[in-house]
This record gives sequence, structure tokens and C-alpha cells, in this order.
Amino acid sequence: MTHLTELPPRHLSAADFKAVVRDTPLVSIDLLVMDPRQRMLVGLRTNEPARGFWFAPGGRIRKGENLSQAFRRLTLAELGQSLEISEATFVGVYEHFYAEDFTGASDAGTHYVVLAYSISVDPAGMALPEEQHAEYRWVTAEDALSDASIHPNTQAYARK
Repeated sequence: MTHLTELPPRHLSAADFKAVVRDTPLVSIDLLVMDPRQRMLVGLRTNEPARGFWFAPGGRIRKGENLSQAFRRLTLAELGQSLEISEATFVGVYEHFYAEDFTGASDAGTHYVVLAYSISVDPAGMALPEEQHAEYRWVTAEDALSDASIHPNTQAYARK
């Protein structure tokens, strides 16, 4: 009997992905990116869910992708450098619930099971993309907790 430990990553059409979001939770990784002054990186989201809020970078894990592969892909896509999960500290498991899905429709909402990892970086080595965030900034835990424009799901990370 052959045991398949990894599957090749698959990409779904928008319609198929919408059905998945409607019917199942998504598993994602959030990156709690810390600078040498222990400030956390947040980006102003341009896409749903949570459009218009400051949020930690991250993204979903694709089918067939192990955690190490997902971490490398997401750090490259979100920070401009491929980092190893062994360089990060696992913070915990969180659940995020949104009334909207990625299209902005509120017929089914979105449910994420989030694996949060903290990682220290040198900001000079980052190349931050603008596809999902209009701008970025560094915030202290105190600032994150007192700023209503930072999404409550990201504020939860600052409480750790």
C-alpha cells in the first residue's frame, strides 16, 4: 500500500473556491512580523474580508502544501523573502469569522482556522507587495490595542 504524504498544490477556479469558502473553514498562516524594536508589521487591506482594516500579513495554506512549503511561499509573497518555518515561533491557533467572503458577498461568510507564527526580520531586507495592502506600518502592541483601525483579529495577536 502506498501512502501519499504530499499532494501537488491545486488552484481552484473562483467559482469552486467560493463553494469551498461557503461550505468549509479555510486553514491559513498569519505572520506576526516583528522588527528589532519589537513592533509588528500591519498592512492596510484592499481586499475582502476585512477590507479597510490594518491586518497582519499571511494567507491560506493550499491543498497538498505542507506547513514548511506554505510558510516559504507566504513569506516570499507577503515579505519579499522566503523564510523557513524553523526561524519562526508558533504563537497559537486562532479562529477568524467574517460576515463576507473574498468577493464581498455576505451570503455565507468566511471561517478561517489560523496558525499564527511570530518571526523577527530586518525591515531593510523586505520587499512588501501592494496587491492586498495599500500601505504598511509598524505598530507596538500598545498601539495595536488602542487603534480601532487595526482589525480585532490582529489586535488579538498583540494581547499575547
